[in-house]
Amino acid sequence: MTTVPELAVRQVRTVAVDDPGPLLGLLPEAGALAWVRGGDGIVGWGEAARIELPGPAPFADAAAWWSAVVAAAEVDDDVRLPGSGLVAFGSFAFDRGTSVLVVPEVVVGRSGGTTWVTTAGDGRPVELTARPPVRAPRRLDVVDTTAPAFTDAVAEAVARIQAGQLAKVVLARDVEARLDAPVDVRWPLQQLARQYPACWTFSVDGLLGATPEMLVSLRGGEVSSRVLAGTLERSGDATKDQRRSLALGRSIKDLEEHGYGVRSVVEALGAHCVDVDVPSSPFVLDLANVMHLATDVTGTVADGASSLDLLASLHPSAAVCGAPTSTARGVIREIENLDRGRYAGPVGWLDARGDGEWGIALRCAQVDPDDPARLRLFAGCGIVDGSRPAGELAESGAKLLAMRSALAPPA
Repeated sequence: MTTVPELAVRQVRTVAVDDPGPLLGLLPEAGALAWVRGGDGIVGWGEAARIELPGPAPFADAAAWWSAVVAAAEVDDDVRLPGSGLVAFGSFAFDRGTSVLVVPEVVVGRSGGTTWVTTAGDGRPVELTARPPVRAPRRLDVVDTTAPAFTDAVAEAVARIQAGQLAKVVLARDVEARLDAPVDVRWPLQQLARQYPACWTFSVDGLLGATPEMLVSLRGGEVSSRVLAGTLERSGDATKDQRRSLALGRSIKDLEEHGYGVRSVVEALGAHCVDVDVPSSPFVLDLANVMHLATDVTGTVADGASSLDLLASLHPSAAVCGAPTSTARGVIREIENLDRGRYAGPVGWLDARGDGEWGIALRCAQVDPDDPARLRLFAGCGIVDGSRPAGELAESGAKLLAMRSALAPPA
C-alpha cells in the first residue's frame, strides 16, 4: 500500500497589481508542471506527493490514492476557482505503460484576472523569485526511421478494415529529436503557448506538448469534451486554406472518421450524464499547422462521478484508438510496433472535489530520462476505408511539425 503523506495546503490570493507575469515564465528548468491555455491555467513545481501506476486501467487505483491524499490534507482555499486548493497534475499511459500523479509543492494559477499561489507540504509561504534565463537550443537534428514501417502498417490496417475486421484504427509513429544539450523544457513550452494559444500547453513528468483535444472537463457537475478527428495540413495560402476548410467539412472520409470519435464519447458520457448535448455537425478548428473537424459534447453528471471516473469510461476513445475499441486496441498492439507510453493518454489535473481538466496527450514529446538531450516526438492518424498510406504519412508529418518547430533554435 502506497504511503499517503500528510499535507498542509495554504491558499494565497494575489491582486492584479501583484500579478507575477506569464505563468510559464515562473517555472524552474527542472520538474516543470504546466497546464496553460491563453495565458490562464496552472503551473507548479516540487513534489509534495507522487504515485506511479504501472499497467492498464490505472484510474481506480489513482482515484483511491487521491481520495486518501485529500482526506489527509488540511485545505484552506479562499479563492475557490478551478485549479485552486489541493491539486494534482497527472499523465496516464495509453495502454500498458506507467501513469503518474504529482501533487506539487507550489502551484501558481490564474483565472479570469485572479492569480493565486498554493503551497503544499509544510505550508510555508513562497516567494516568486526570478528564474535563470531560458536556454534555447543551438542545434536540432530529427531522425526519422519509422516512415516505411508506418506506411506498411497503414496499408495493413486498410486491408483489415476492408475485410470487415473493424471500422477504424488509429496508428501512431515517432521520430527522435536530438539537441546539442539537455532540453530546457521552458523553451518548447513557451514556443508552443505562443504558436498554439487555442491549445492546452502541458508538462507532466517529462511529457510536454500542446493538445487541441479536451477529453473531459468537469466543473461543478457540468462536463464537456472536445472531439477531434479528420485533419488537413495548412498550405500557407489563406485563400486556398479557406477552400480546403470548406472541403474538409464535406469530406465523406473525414466525417466518417469524426463520427466514430463522437459516438464513442457520447456513449461513455451517457453512462454518467443526463442532458448530453451533441451539435448536429462539427466545426473546423483552425490551428497554425493543421485544420481539424471538431465537436464539443456537453452534459450534466448525474451519478456523482469524478473526473477520474469519467476518464475510466472515456479512455481510450475512438479518436485515439478506433472502433470497435477492443478490436482496434488489439490491432494497434499487433501492427503498430510502437511503445506509445503516455502519448495519446489523458493528461491534465484534478482538484480535491474531483473536478479537473484532462486533455489527450497529442502534439507532444517525451524527454528521455537517461539522456535529456533526446526526445521522442509522436503523431497519429485515424485510418478508415479510403485512407492512403502516403496521405497518412503526410498528415503525421504535419502533426509532428508542432513539436519540431517548438524545439527548433531561434532564427
